[in-house]
Amino acid sequence: MIDLRLLREDPDRVRASQRARGEDVALVDSLLSADERRRSSSTRFDELRAEQKRLGKLIPKAQGEEKAELLKRTGELSAAVKAADAEQHEADEEARALLLQLGNLVHPDAPIGGEEDFAVVEELGTPRDFTAEGFAPRDHLELGELLGAIDVDRGAKVSGSRFYYLTGVGALLELALVNAAIAQATAAGFTPVLTPTLVKPAAMAGTGYLGQVEDDVYYLEKDELYLVGTSEVPLAAYHMDEIIEAGRLPLRYAGFSPCYRREAGSYGKDTRGIIRVHQFDKVEMFVYTTPEEAEAEHQRLVEWEKQWLTSLELPFRVIELASGDLGSSASRKFDCEAWIPTQGKYRELTSTSNTTEFQARRLNIRLRDTAGTRPLATLNGTLCAVPRTIVAILENHQQADGSVRVPEILRPYLGGREVLEPLTAPPAGSGT
Repeated sequence: MIDLRLLREDPDRVRASQRARGEDVALVDSLLSADERRRSSSTRFDELRAEQKRLGKLIPKAQGEEKAELLKRTGELSAAVKAADAEQHEADEEARALLLQLGNLVHPDAPIGGEEDFAVVEELGTPRDFTAEGFAPRDHLELGELLGAIDVDRGAKVSGSRFYYLTGVGALLELALVNAAIAQATAAGFTPVLTPTLVKPAAMAGTGYLGQVEDDVYYLEKDELYLVGTSEVPLAAYHMDEIIEAGRLPLRYAGFSPCYRREAGSYGKDTRGIIRVHQFDKVEMFVYTTPEEAEAEHQRLVEWEKQWLTSLELPFRVIELASGDLGSSASRKFDCEAWIPTQGKYRELTSTSNTTEFQARRLNIRLRDTAGTRPLATLNGTLCAVPRTIVAILENHQQADGSVRVPEILRPYLGGREVLEPLTAPPAGSGT
């Protein structure tokens, strides 16, 4: 959540942020009104309680009519105190509920607009010219089936659409990717963490995932637990309700976990293969740092993502997302998108967000320095979302015979294997 003092002092800035997000600007005025009622009722409660205590000291010394008047007034005050307390509680609950609906403040440098209004920051690597090489590229599913690596038919039989099995070299490729990603993160100073994938509502709400994207979240009603869509959630909640000494910052964690998403609203999108699925594994970077250092740390996360995709020898671009595509928690967000040859376009592989103090305030995580205690900043960044990374590797490193060249960084994790060979020869004329 944002700082209420900032809302009171500069409501126009908050209105502008809501407008840039395409969200309800009237929410700002509703929150200001509720906050004013909360503060005025709190003041009235304190005044009435003070008078109640003052009269309580006079009653033992009073006699006759004076005592009767004091007792009458005390009774009236008791009812007024209860009413003020109830009003204060109601206004506080309303203000907090409205505050939780308000998105983070959009960074002033973020492009304004919706999903298609992103800004291209840079392009790295060159997409292959398959026509010049003399063959038409196969898509990742055809390659995965030739390699005995991907089985979506049995995934659908067992679990339904958008589920899959990784088998043989597919399973080995996932393990290689995870190990290589964790190795890079560890070398950069991240602490590896295996996180829970079931979390309490406080953790999910604290990270901002029970608002705009709630329909995309799996909820186990009987247990009152949520399945996480990213290990960002348990990593953010790891230090919930804690005070961290400033000298320990930054704290950098690399979490590995399965992730679960309903993919609500994606009917008909990416139905072939494993680009958009309900369950997948991911390595996620998460950082706790000072608010003053958050922007510089955000750029470092982008560089680590670029380093990873470059090591996989993939052509990709870095984009900055527009204000209406940030999600409620992010102030600023960059994606790295890999080129997918058979689609003829770039697709998101990694994403990194600066959530400033937004999540820390909701999760009650503070830092302590010489000035006292205050909210810290949190940032997150995908290092390796496994299925989409496998898609990009298979399609970009395929060869005419259906085999796939293994990027050098992964070879030590695949027993030195340089090429993934098809289990059977491709059908005649396939891929040419």
